[in-house]
Amino acid sequence: MAKKGKKYRAAAELLEAGKLYEVAEAVDLAKKTAPAKFDETIEMHVRLGVDPKYNDQQVRGAVVLPNGTGKSKRVLVFTKGDKVKEAEDAGADYVGSDELIEKIKGGWFDFDVAVATPDMMGVVGRLGKLLGPRGLMPNPKLGTVTPDIAKAIAEQKAGKVEYRTDKAGNIHCPIGKKSFEDQKLVENYQTLLDTLIRVKPAAAKGQYVRSITLSSTMGPGVPVILP
Repeated sequence: MAKKGKKYRAAAELLEAGKLYEVAEAVDLAKKTAPAKFDETIEMHVRLGVDPKYNDQQVRGAVVLPNGTGKSKRVLVFTKGDKVKEAEDAGADYVGSDELIEKIKGGWFDFDVAVATPDMMGVVGRLGKLLGPRGLMPNPKLGTVTPDIAKAIAEQKAGKVEYRTDKAGNIHCPIGKKSFEDQKLVENYQTLLDTLIRVKPAAAKGQYVRSITLSSTMGPGVPVILP
């Protein structure tokens, strides 16, 4: 196992071994134990009592955090006709159809999220092997395949985040930046947690939320008292 750096070890000493913290205190500690000089992201890690290898136990979706994430997203929109101007007026960074598809086939991925109108999915679907592994494929379940392009763009710009269980049943999601006020991080935390509880799969048995940890990009994990 790689040896932890001096700053990380110093930050970890602020935590009491084996202790679970109230969310407000955990947020404060996650910020205090962020050792880097840049504005680190505060991340929320949730271990769920699900088995993602079964389709009816997968947890995936998107939620708009009330205080955003502190990151400006570059939004690409696949559309044509009248929807092009709608997307441009709504603040999309890139708008188009065939020309964007060819650009992506050529290895261009200079965007953070892709949105598409339903009539474009016949051709956008051909990019599945390129966009899918990068988490960029438009998906109706995530609100990124929709005729309401303006709303989709506004949500992405406002701080919409996607959540999805990994192979071990864990959710990893940003809830803001170190520079955020504590209360704003708490509100984002609660919004994400409420969402995860609301979308609990019917097939999930036993304890659903097994553990919650907050951390900065480079800092140690701060365990949170379960709801």
